[in-house]
Amino acid sequence: MRGTVPFRIDTDCAASGERAARRINPRDLDVLRLIFSQSIAIVSDFQVGPYKDQMNTSKLEKLGKPGWRKMMMYVADLHVRSLRPAMPPFRYPWEEIGPGYCYGPAFGHWDIIHQAMDVLVLDPAHARRQLENNLVAQQEDGLLPGSLWLRDGKIVWNTKAGHPPVWPFGVQDYMDVQGNDFLPAAYRALVRQIDWFEKCRCAEGRGFFYTDILNFTWESGVDEGIRFLSAQPGRYACVDATSHVYAMYRFAGKWGEMLGENVTSFNRNADTLQSFIQNELFSEETGFFHDIWSVRDPKLRCLSFEGMWPMVVGAATPGQSRRVVEDNLMNPKRFFSEHPITSVSMEDPRFELRCWRGPAWNSMTYWAARGCLACGYADAAAQLMERALDQSAKQFERTGTVWEFYHPHGGNPEDVVRKPSTPFNKPCREYLGHAPVIAMADLWERARAKTCKS
Repeated sequence: MRGTVPFRIDTDCAASGERAARRINPRDLDVLRLIFSQSIAIVSDFQVGPYKDQMNTSKLEKLGKPGWRKMMMYVADLHVRSLRPAMPPFRYPWEEIGPGYCYGPAFGHWDIIHQAMDVLVLDPAHARRQLENNLVAQQEDGLLPGSLWLRDGKIVWNTKAGHPPVWPFGVQDYMDVQGNDFLPAAYRALVRQIDWFEKCRCAEGRGFFYTDILNFTWESGVDEGIRFLSAQPGRYACVDATSHVYAMYRFAGKWGEMLGENVTSFNRNADTLQSFIQNELFSEETGFFHDIWSVRDPKLRCLSFEGMWPMVVGAATPGQSRRVVEDNLMNPKRFFSEHPITSVSMEDPRFELRCWRGPAWNSMTYWAARGCLACGYADAAAQLMERALDQSAKQFERTGTVWEFYHPHGGNPEDVVRKPSTPFNKPCREYLGHAPVIAMADLWERARAKTCKS
């Protein structure tokens, strides 16, 4: 059920004195609420039009390959067309996932982080506003809700379910180019979200989980993915959730140190989790990472893209990263398709042209390339971006739009299916949340530059 109460506490989460000590003082929350309510009152009268003038699209004239630029200009305009006026709880005009989203209007999830990363090169201020909007609905218990929906003139959301916490990467990208004035607010939100994950998503033994394994609510963002089809329900470590929380610990350690905070526990927890990921979630047989329940059981083991996350977030050893890149992401028998990367390996018998079971999602290809570049595989990052952008531009020339996901073999997006049990069984058109083509072109440029230097 979707709720409308923005600060509802999940009473199913156990209390913890040590973790609660890291939470924000309730008096601080009252101040924040007052600030946000005043800000909403100030900006609610704004129209979204002025933002178009701030979008520096002249940068696109020399970014990437010429064949991509018409598509990127379209996406820049789509960012503007997707803006809606500020309304509670949003402090600023908010950018919806895309006007073509079948369940829209909606905001949030990892989609808005991809959108902020995409627009950062053109308008850092707009990227910042969306990152702030993403944090404003954080609850007292630390939960950052997944998607927020516009329904009957109000913004509503699920007060129990979260989503992949990749937003610190977007904040760090912003601070790398604009400075650290965002740091204190981001750090406070991060500490509170870590607290929520520790209380509500700790796995049995070690690691963290998403609720997909319990009730198929797709908290992981990978709706109807293959990993949980044969899994025994339970609070077991998921490779993606564990990797994402590892990244949160690392960011908390880095940001807290910059602010003069005691970050000993964050660094210690990151080290412990990294050791667990390296020693318990990696398969020497596949050269890939897997969920705890399947890593040593070939019958349960899946070759789905989520196994890349330890490499992407920097939790893998150099040797493990090499195998993830060379044996998997760049392997034309596994993930390196005509339009990379496939969401499930082409060698996996469960591969099919359906949503997250095979088709290529540009946002995930972008994450894969970010990981490759960070681990020293600039050529792989450039190849992933170039091939994905070439195929996206080909479909843009044919259809005049960008798509939620794509045919991995270079076919038409209309020929893959979304969710057969729903009325919406084709990928959405005009979908921004998984189409960060401007950020992809920028990453391609940076990867090529590193390749040329080496």
